[in-house]
Amino acid sequence: MTNENERVQRMVLGNVEVIRVVEWQRPFAPASGIVPEAAADVWKDNEDWLAPDHWEPDSDWAVLALQTWVLRSSGRTILVDTGAGNGRERPGMPPFHRCQGDFLDLLARVDVRPQDVDVVVNTHLHVDHVGWNTVDADGEWVPTFPHAQYLIPAADDFHYGPDNAYGNGLQAVDRLIYEDSIAPIHHAGQSVLWDGLHRIDEHLTLESAPGHTPGSSVLRLVSASDRAVFVGDLVHSPVQILQPCCNSNACLAPEQAAASRRRVLQRAADERELLVPAHFGGTGAVEVRQERGGFTLGPWATASPRKRASVTE
Repeated sequence: MTNENERVQRMVLGNVEVIRVVEWQRPFAPASGIVPEAAADVWKDNEDWLAPDHWEPDSDWAVLALQTWVLRSSGRTILVDTGAGNGRERPGMPPFHRCQGDFLDLLARVDVRPQDVDVVVNTHLHVDHVGWNTVDADGEWVPTFPHAQYLIPAADDFHYGPDNAYGNGLQAVDRLIYEDSIAPIHHAGQSVLWDGLHRIDEHLTLESAPGHTPGSSVLRLVSASDRAVFVGDLVHSPVQILQPCCNSNACLAPEQAAASRRRVLQRAADERELLVPAHFGGTGAVEVRQERGGFTLGPWATASPRKRASVTE
């Protein structure tokens, strides 16, 4: 379980404050289920740093975090992904079924009230990235953040929405997710569908990185001399940095996902971008280095209140 003192962490990148809000961090599923293409040896050979934040050796389960990144940029408050939400019917998904968490209380701890949020970024439309888009108001799902613009990848909206019959009907739960977490945003007139590139402000730009889902995206931060890339589910586990050809069990287009992953990792290594995945445990973010034609992990980020981000070897 996540240490209570580690559930909210802050750092500053250039002129952007970055606040990590962690709903939970825990062993989530067998490692072979999360990244089925990764050889068992890659986990064992890297046990000294994968455990305990990313892997539990005794059970061979991958450790994941459910978290949201809050950005304060150019005078606005921006949320990157919104977790699983409360009170949702998610049959067949035990970690997310009828959850009751304290996400809004965590936001309040960093002085973010629902009415203060200006922009919500859904990197893609999977269950654990859109749940707090909405809340239950007397039996009706309404936007949690009443003044926010919700940035939704157009390709995912088509794929998971009624036009493509809710993800081609591959999972019945996809219809539930769309109806309680996406459709109400459209009905309220707060959604913006985008594709390719979308600039949020002078520091932040969204970029399509398809494969995990049709509209899977990354958010690039460039401010002063600092660089970061929030990659959503492009990378679930650090082993995918070591073996970028290995997809997660939820990648819909495996070859495309691997190509997007390698492209994003290459740029992160070339430009010294801090890599910020949606589900990394530990400190949640790491630098990437190029090594012998592949990639390896550089320093991990450390978070200190109101201070510039630093890295630790």
